[in-house]
Amino acid sequence: QVQLVESGGGKVQVGGSLRLSCKASGHTFSSYTMGWFRQAPGKEREFVAAIRWSGVITYDVDSVKGRFTISRDNAKNTVNLQMNSLEPEDTAVYYCAAERVPYGLGSKMSADFGSWGQGTQVTVSA
Repeated sequence: QVQLVESGGGKVQVGGSLRLSCKASGHTFSSYTMGWFRQAPGKEREFVAAIRWSGVITYDVDSVKGRFTISRDNAKNTVNLQMNSLEPEDTAVYYCAAERVPYGLGSKMSADFGSWGQGTQVTVSA
C-alpha cells in the first residue's frame, strides 16, 4: 500500500517562500508520476504540478505563473515543491499524490491519482 507523507507547510508572509516535501513508501517510486494538488476553503481541489517518472514536468500555468518548482529525488523517494513569491491566493491545503498506474502519461486530473497524502496547510498572510 502506497503511503505519502507531506511536510514543510506553514505560515508565511506575502512574497515569502516555502518548500514542501513528500516522502513516499510502498511502491516503486521511480516508476510513478507524482503530483501536487491544493484545496482552498470552499473550493475544489486543483492541480498544481506533476513530475512524470521520466522527469517531464507539467505545471498549472495559471496558478503557478513560474513561481513554483517541482522536483523529485528517486534515491530518497521524495517529491518536492519549491514555492516562491507566495500570494494570499496560494493559501490552501497542499496534497501530494501518486498516479494510479506506473509509467503513466502525467495527468492533471485528480481522478488519475490513486494515492494521496494527508495534506499540509500553507497560509500566506498579507
